[in-house]
Amino acid sequence: MSVSEPTATRPEEKRSGSGRGRGQEPPNGSLRVARPRRPQRASADGKCVGPAVKRHNGAVDLETIGAFEGGDRPDRPGRIGAMRTGGEIRAAIDLGTNSFHLLVARIGPDGRQDVLAKEKEVVRLGSGASDMSVLTDDAMDRGIEALRRFAWIAESFGATVDAIATSALREAQNREVFLRRAFEETGIMIEVVSGVEEARLIHLGVLQSLPLFEERILVIDIGGGSTEFLIGRGTTVELARSTKLGAIRLTDRFFPGGFVRTRAVRDCRSYVAAFLVQVVADVRERRPFTAVGSSGTIVNIARIITAADGGDPLSVGSGTTFSAEQLDACVELLLGRKSPEERLDIEGLDERRADIIVAGAVLLQEIFRRLAIESMVVSDAALREGILLDKMAVTNAPQAFHHLSDIRRQSVLRMAELYHEDLGHISRATDLALELFDALVDVHGLSVADRDCLEAAGLLHNVGLFVSHAAHHKHSYYVIRNSDQLAGFTDHEIEMIAQVARYHRKSAPKSSHVEFQALSEADQNKVRLLAGMLRIGIALDRTRQGGVEGITVVVAGAEGSADSAPAPIVVDIGCADDVDVSLEMYSAQERKDLLVSALGCQVELRFVSARRVS
Repeated sequence: MSVSEPTATRPEEKRSGSGRGRGQEPPNGSLRVARPRRPQRASADGKCVGPAVKRHNGAVDLETIGAFEGGDRPDRPGRIGAMRTGGEIRAAIDLGTNSFHLLVARIGPDGRQDVLAKEKEVVRLGSGASDMSVLTDDAMDRGIEALRRFAWIAESFGATVDAIATSALREAQNREVFLRRAFEETGIMIEVVSGVEEARLIHLGVLQSLPLFEERILVIDIGGGSTEFLIGRGTTVELARSTKLGAIRLTDRFFPGGFVRTRAVRDCRSYVAAFLVQVVADVRERRPFTAVGSSGTIVNIARIITAADGGDPLSVGSGTTFSAEQLDACVELLLGRKSPEERLDIEGLDERRADIIVAGAVLLQEIFRRLAIESMVVSDAALREGILLDKMAVTNAPQAFHHLSDIRRQSVLRMAELYHEDLGHISRATDLALELFDALVDVHGLSVADRDCLEAAGLLHNVGLFVSHAAHHKHSYYVIRNSDQLAGFTDHEIEMIAQVARYHRKSAPKSSHVEFQALSEADQNKVRLLAGMLRIGIALDRTRQGGVEGITVVVAGAEGSADSAPAPIVVDIGCADDVDVSLEMYSAQERKDLLVSALGCQVELRFVSARRVS
């Protein structure tokens, strides 16, 4: 049986977007990306949008996906030449466990994406450590060297850089060392994303490479440290799962050095099967679907299969298909070669994968068997293409200021609906907190990204009630931090949302709170401010009657001298004339202390008729 040659044509693509700002120092955890080696100012605000869905020839248009842009456009004098040629140049870096990838593309006036450069470095960032819990010095050095080269290439094109890190950095206990080195030595700021977010971005990449927009697809991406599963139709994600099963991880555990032993193969299959039990149950419920495979392991397997059937392995690309029978034959071929050296003469095999290809092939075969997959379509687009799509798919719609992007907001609302009994109260309390945020924007100076964090935390602050009413604010932190429901957020953003939700009641942040102390000083201040506003928003709907209808803010008095206290802030709270808001008045007064402390000035709450603040 011959392998089907690729038939998918490159879809028309359309994007709009802006560059990314860079802060003065990298925050704790995931970091926003900046174009390397070029001075940039810290972002003052951001935009959240939910653009309309468009398609070209069955494939997704680049305006399809709502994306979050975390900063305003930085000054870019070096970009003039690139812009004169008719497009913005962006670079995506995928920091995988096995390899780092760079994709540089120009987005033209018509939205078409023209690839300017592609680079790959086999780094093995997650190799040589105990179950990837610690990055070795050698692995970090290799990674920094690759990033330094990527930064130089991106800078030569005048590109805005977005860098995303996956399993190896997601799990490494010493990831902060690498993140700071990357920023200090290359100028690249890195976002560490969750497994579910990684799956979503891969899905975006697949959508632009295959004409499968109208079909339900199961995307399977086997990386070095994890395997992502995502079921979606069009831009709607129905299921996203990430498992700690990867080619390097399984090689280190069962095939050290790439050597094959019969018992190790059997043990590996049992281990994989145990890991897949829940994924199999979830995926089987959503049949039928078209199976799509992406990234290096699956593409390399397709090349081996193509070569074994007499085809040209270099012809493998998006649209190539192979069957379960062909995969079985490929695995049998690989298992017959007991060492990496013996595998080097297998046509189509990337020699840099000779040691890890067996683990990847056995894993894919077990996935086929457990999910009864008969055939798979290959996508040579994956995470890096998804990064570009996600970062560029923005508009300047004015209403975008007021909402999370569609993907992010929908995932928050789904989670809220899953855990909350009274969404009306949750929504009102969140809206009031957002009104306070907007009214105080000239005082606190926070960005739209921070507003998004407040909105998400407000909608999710009571999810801990699912565990227990007692100390439910602490349970909310745990539930949010460990949820796989939140799509479109980085790991650091999820941490911030969880922290704000955790401090919506009871104790203010303390030095004894380990998670809070792990934040940078700037992020600690943001948590205090956002949690302080959320506390007041919740208090203003204490009786759940909707009696508070609007908020305005004035700064009382003059600025004062350097020796005088800061001018107090007066918050006028408009109340319905026919609703008793005495409990709201009492609760808000009792809960304003955290905001007062965070702002560094007195806050006076005045309850007035709603007509006065309308």
